[in-house]
Amino acid sequence: MGRNRQLPPWQTSFVLLSAIWGASFMFIKVGLEDLGPLEVAFARCALGALALIALVAVLRQQLPRGREIWARLFVIAIFFNSVPFSLFSFGEQHVSSVIAGILNATTPLCTVLFAMALLPDERPSRARVGGLLVGFAGVLTVLGPWRNLGGGTVLGYALCLGPAICYGFGYAYTRRHLVGRQESFVSLSAAQVGIGALQLAVVMPFFSSAPSHISLKVWGSMLALGALGTGIAYVLNYDVIHRAGATTASSVTYLVPLFATLFGVTLLSEGLTWNEPVGALVIILGVPISQGVLRRATVPA
Repeated sequence: MGRNRQLPPWQTSFVLLSAIWGASFMFIKVGLEDLGPLEVAFARCALGALALIALVAVLRQQLPRGREIWARLFVIAIFFNSVPFSLFSFGEQHVSSVIAGILNATTPLCTVLFAMALLPDERPSRARVGGLLVGFAGVLTVLGPWRNLGGGTVLGYALCLGPAICYGFGYAYTRRHLVGRQESFVSLSAAQVGIGALQLAVVMPFFSSAPSHISLKVWGSMLALGALGTGIAYVLNYDVIHRAGATTASSVTYLVPLFATLFGVTLLSEGLTWNEPVGALVIILGVPISQGVLRRATVPA
């Protein structure tokens, strides 16, 4: 009998998650056609929160209770939602969605850096430092310092690196303060994304004005960015962690830049120079080096 070629459930979730998060950078770019950066970030959080709260209701779960957990989630929402979503939106005013997707791949490296600084059990090692240096070389390759970069382009690169730094701190903070809690991942995510929407709702009126026109294309992109990229994607991520483990789930970073590049080049007709995919490969290579994966793989059994 032939082998069953159907993907197991966690692999299906893994590929879908990679594609959804890779497409998010394209949806941001489309949203900026009619909306301001903060408006794109707010729509992403608000629609994502609605999708997650609806899921909480369907699953008959409850939102977190207690002042301490909401205070923790307020901090996490800053570093996982309101600030990084805004930075990506501002950054994509200056650089392509392809660049934004590639630079997002530095998130695991930033996570390693903050983990070494904030978590007592995450000591600096030769592998971690070496992986960070390789990743930094990849970022320089993507930036292409030998080219005549304009100020707007440099600003765009810096803004798109900012979310990776935020995520790096957010992962370390989450591990230190939220791991092992009794609330479900869906419940915590709904509360976190909802807080992010409220944070942006407070700030947005001071820095943006109501759009005069929103096309159907932009409405569709915002719905996909929020409900899929910030709602359903959280559930898929949890499914992969539950079925295949956290290490496998974290390797989604390898595929997100691939999908971001595919969508940006084919659907948005964005340009691509040789140093960008090469730099992306170097950044991705730095991730398993920093985690000691390559060293362990070369040790004889």
